Amino acid sequence: MNRLIIGAFILTTFGALNTQPAFEEKAAKEKTEEMGAPLVKKDVHVPNPQLPDDRKLTQIGQKFSDAKGESALKAYKKVDEAIKVGPIEVTVKEMKVLHVTPDYSMIDFFHGYTHEEDFDIVKVKVEIKNKSDEKIKFSPIAFLETNTGEHLPWEDDIYLEELNGELDGNGTKNGDIGFIVRNGDVRGISLMTSDAVTGDGKILAKGKSVELAF
Repeated sequence: MNRLIIGAFILTTFGALNTQPAFEEKAAKEKTEEMGAPLVKKDVHVPNPQLPDDRKLTQIGQKFSDAKGESALKAYKKVDEAIKVGPIEVTVKEMKVLHVTPDYSMIDFFHGYTHEEDFDIVKVKVEIKNKSDEKIKFSPIAFLETNTGEHLPWEDDIYLEELNGELDGNGTKNGDIGFIVRNGDVRGISLMTSDAVTGDGKILAKGKSVELAF
């Protein structure tokens, strides 16, 4: 886990993403809008425009297909673990490892991440709550590391559900964050949040890390 420690040091050194592109998501936002991705999700589920709906996949080996392709569940864990970062509370609802075969119509989107025609994804479902009255800048997963040694920064998220950035006072966001992995034999992950940062750049609380096993 030396890289996790190094990653945490990098976050601290650079104001824990205060100046990171997570809060300057112009490129990612343009990419999201181009693909017709949903805006910030709250209480209502908005289907992801690039990936098959895997909500009902809770048993290893289950598969689901729709117009966007096929997903097969390789690993699953219901988590419901809260991480408190100052006024922000992130609850990791569940995590999955999925083998995804995109429909041909989706291939161009995924070529920005991989040239494989099918691949494995580590996916985490989160809920983020701002328990203060002011807007807070925050990234629920600044980076994720698998037990197989893959280090995945927030920029590699393929779900693009606008969970990074400003969260309104007393606001809530729900959604998925996922990363393509080379080795799908994942038995555990470590994830690191960003700091909680005010609109004028004040760091209210340092980011925190958590280790989760399937």
